[in-house]
Amino acid sequence: MPVLRKVRVRGPLGRPRTRPGAVAGDKAYSSHGNRAHLRKRRIKAVIPEKKDQAANRKKKGSRGGRPVSHDADLYKGRNTVERLINKLKAWRGIATRYDKTPESYLAGLHLRASMIWLRDLTQTT
Repeated sequence: MPVLRKVRVRGPLGRPRTRPGAVAGDKAYSSHGNRAHLRKRRIKAVIPEKKDQAANRKKKGSRGGRPVSHDADLYKGRNTVERLINKLKAWRGIATRYDKTPESYLAGLHLRASMIWLRDLTQTT
């Protein structure tokens, strides 16, 4: 949940919002605590359920609760973010986390993202 608490959404105008419409994540984020945190903040969780969690829920019968639903179309958009993360990690300094302070690591992320943006900009023109 520490990651989810830092979520900020920037629109074209105004200050950043702290409550996005939906949060997409992989199965690693499908815990009850993460879902409860999102539900409390009225954020739609687009996270598939792990097979073992579904099996445990079904094993409990009617006490296990309702099946988790997620929007498959929204989940497909997560692929774009995953590809960007893979491009960022292609830079060894990001993948191995050589920078020990959060500030220098964030600066490296900004530098790498700028390099990707400039490369894509020159390829399209």
